[in-house]
Amino acid sequence: MKIGGGVVYECSRATALRTLFLFRRSTASSSRSVRSSSSSFPDHISFIKDVAAAQPPQHLSHLLKLLKARGESIISPGAKQGLIPLAIPLAKSSSDALTALLRWPTAPPRMEMPVVEVWKHGVRLLAKNVDQFIHRILVEEDAKNLLESSGMLFHAAAEAGEKLYKKGNFAKSQISDIDVYLLRKVGLFPDVLERKVMQHFAKGDHVRFC
Repeated sequence: MKIGGGVVYECSRATALRTLFLFRRSTASSSRSVRSSSSSFPDHISFIKDVAAAQPPQHLSHLLKLLKARGESIISPGAKQGLIPLAIPLAKSSSDALTALLRWPTAPPRMEMPVVEVWKHGVRLLAKNVDQFIHRILVEEDAKNLLESSGMLFHAAAEAGEKLYKKGNFAKSQISDIDVYLLRKVGLFPDVLERKVMQHFAKGDHVRFC
């Protein structure tokens, strides 16, 4: 008979395994139903509520419109063949990179789902949540010159974009380096941090650890 922390550990593990099993089984069912009706637009919000048993991000529909506006193909949330079980697919790029949400099996009720890029052999964090990812996309679009930016992404973001980022703020900040702006004003992104570190190494600014 186990007492104390042992009981908590066993219960937590059992809950996680049960959640994962139900999630995978429901996903398989959803995938079959979507394939039988491939002409319909995938309802990611219903999938997250009914299958993933989670609260959909407030601006998820705006993110989907943004991804579509920048040329990605929106795919069914149940199209999970070959993916890690806890990924909820959103869109696929021309290079076959898959943008998805990550649903933890034992996440606290108010924990936000991170946005990730899923490859065949791994996952890369894109943003800690949907709003942060939208914010980054709009900043990067705003940083382009007028000849490169058509304004389509701001139009797709609609009221969510207006809430998260005001067009022209990057120029007004007088920060010339977009990576610096992202880290200061938007959030910490692994790829941006990596670029900054590599820039320091290229300049010979090596950090020594004692």
